Amino acid sequence: MIYRKFQDHRIAALGFGCMRLPLSGSAESDIDVEQTQKMVAYAMDHGINYFDTAWGYHNGNSETVIGRTLGRYPREDYYLATKFPGYDLVNMPKVAEIFERQLKKCGVEYFDFYLFHNVCEMNIDAYLDARYGIMDYLRKQKADGRIRHLGFSTHGSCEVIRRFLDAYGSEMEFCQIQLNYIDWHFQKAEDTVHLLKEYDLPIWVMEPLRGGRLAALDDDNTARLRAMRPDETVPAWAFRFLQSVPEVTVVLSGMSGMEQLEANVKTFEHERPLSAAEQTELLKIADDMIREVPCTACHYCTSHCPKGLDIPALIKLYNEHVFTGGNIHISMALNTLPAEKQPAACIGCRSCEKVCPQQIKISEILADFTARLKG
Repeated sequence: MIYRKFQDHRIAALGFGCMRLPLSGSAESDIDVEQTQKMVAYAMDHGINYFDTAWGYHNGNSETVIGRTLGRYPREDYYLATKFPGYDLVNMPKVAEIFERQLKKCGVEYFDFYLFHNVCEMNIDAYLDARYGIMDYLRKQKADGRIRHLGFSTHGSCEVIRRFLDAYGSEMEFCQIQLNYIDWHFQKAEDTVHLLKEYDLPIWVMEPLRGGRLAALDDDNTARLRAMRPDETVPAWAFRFLQSVPEVTVVLSGMSGMEQLEANVKTFEHERPLSAAEQTELLKIADDMIREVPCTACHYCTSHCPKGLDIPALIKLYNEHVFTGGNIHISMALNTLPAEKQPAACIGCRSCEKVCPQQIKISEILADFTARLKG
């Protein structure tokens, strides 16, 4: 197992994500406890020592199951991370109540790593609102030894991240972001990496395989990779890409079966970062996979929209929706918008299209977005 140094800790470069544990039934909360215990045992035996859960994973059952499973091992043998669920605004006044319940659910007296969960456009104002006392409370838990290291996860823009860091950056020790070779350009993850480097924050990675999207490619792209590294698997390329980003400390993988775990452990036995030529080719493959609407965010369209829609932002969400088939982060972003700023508010007047340098059929895109959201 490859290890990384974080302060005075030696942390496995591959972390065990607990959002996609194996299931015994059809419900998301039906975690297969026996299989999870076997996977954790294998992980521990092969050097994984970092486990990442959260309040909402598996409808609230992840913390309980992973806590009981890890409770069979000496506390000093593993690092446990969980998060304050600010992705739901109703939780903002409940930081003390939730934190105490998390300790009980996980069966521990302290968390090695604790995060503000998903700092984004929807919740940045609430996270920074002193009335909720979230930072004050977490700061006290750290002073009392019940949090060893404090950080945050984010799916927000660089502007949102900078706002958060301008307020709390001096107390943040790490940041967890969605990072993979698709999102390097598609979600501007490269810009986020550079921003975090400004603040000297080590990076924890989530979604290294883009929800499994990068675990298997079509025949043509697979052949392109095999021509460069015949002995490397397709999923391993995604991890090798991350091994090529110096700021990355921990890569979290949500493994739902023993086969995935064994394969990932094998990949992390050795460090094999990509050469510049390999990285260039991999990013070309990513660009070929996306097929996004080519909006450059010039904003000519917004000055001609009678409804005042933020068309570039909506197209960005549309691209993500088409690529992924829809995900919770898109829903959360749209939920921050009033009804009159949603895709369905487009009246199809085509005024925006007359000034679009890319000649994008914006009215058709927003109509399709609306239909996809309803479907």
